[in-house]
Amino acid sequence: MLHGLMWFPLLGIFFWLAKAGYDEYQKLEAYKRWAVGFDRCKYDIYSIIGLKDRDLTWGKPTKVDPIDLQTFSLDQVSQVELIIDNKSIDLTNLPSIGKKIDVRCKLIENKNSTNIDIPFTEIPLAAEWAIFLSAAINL
Repeated sequence: MLHGLMWFPLLGIFFWLAKAGYDEYQKLEAYKRWAVGFDRCKYDIYSIIGLKDRDLTWGKPTKVDPIDLQTFSLDQVSQVELIIDNKSIDLTNLPSIGKKIDVRCKLIENKNSTNIDIPFTEIPLAAEWAIFLSAAINL
């Protein structure tokens, strides 16, 4: 009986991990349904992004549908910055990849100086989107 009680917490951890994996799978499936109409899109644990023509839509992924969706025209953006640990990084001189840190792509609107921060989990993914959006606003 003592051996069974020792294995019981491991069984609980196994079920918790299985549920967490299933929940993440549901988020990914909801994202796939949402992303069908976009030209370019991205899934991240922190956010989802979709680009259709010159309209950028982003929000937070959930198991059912994305929430907090916002749409912004790239015609209103004057500058794109890559922010790593609250410091603006030059897109041509990216740092080496280290531990998981705060990474954001910041879009700056030219008319009323509104800043839009889109969170990312990985530096290369954030850099790719920042470079792409920089090129898109300069068209």
